[in-house]
Amino acid sequence: MRRRTIVLGGLAAALGAATGGLLYVGSRKGKPLFRIGGPFALTDVNGKAVTDRDLLGKPTLIYFGFTYCPEICPTTLTDIGQWLEKLGPKADGLNVIFITVDPERDTAPQLKQYLSNFDPRIRGLTGSPEAIAATAKAYRIYYSKVPLEGGEYTVDHSTAVYLFDRRGEFVAPIGYGSSPAQALSQLKAVLG
Repeated sequence: MRRRTIVLGGLAAALGAATGGLLYVGSRKGKPLFRIGGPFALTDVNGKAVTDRDLLGKPTLIYFGFTYCPEICPTTLTDIGQWLEKLGPKADGLNVIFITVDPERDTAPQLKQYLSNFDPRIRGLTGSPEAIAATAKAYRIYYSKVPLEGGEYTVDHSTAVYLFDRRGEFVAPIGYGSSPAQALSQLKAVLG
């Protein structure tokens, strides 16, 4: 049994790295080994308070990123918009959330302006650095400031999109660069 645990742990670590550090790893005596997701209290682009409870009742797609991201975030948000378009009217049954990992620069007005370049169903959330850190910890998101020349910085972060069911329970990651067919299959499964 110990060898099986070690092998599964190594596999989980490898898969977690491939999915931006996020992986639901089985259960022990009917209880999850760790939980992905949890309570948060953030603010949307219009200054309205939003909590995890507001997302219940619909499946939810959550992506953590930042508006100054040069490639991965705009690519992922464009992909999400294409998935929503291909889902047609079913897409209206899905919460689509973009949570910043750069709250110092990503104020509500900055998020609003940035997200105007993408599908309007993508809802942006920000908050204090402490609220973002607590949310990232609950959702097992990695992010870290990386200094650049001239005093600027970028943010290294997890790249997967995370899918939750109507009850707010984690379902699966959609890995960065997943094929549209794979992403749509995952979304259709959770939408029912």
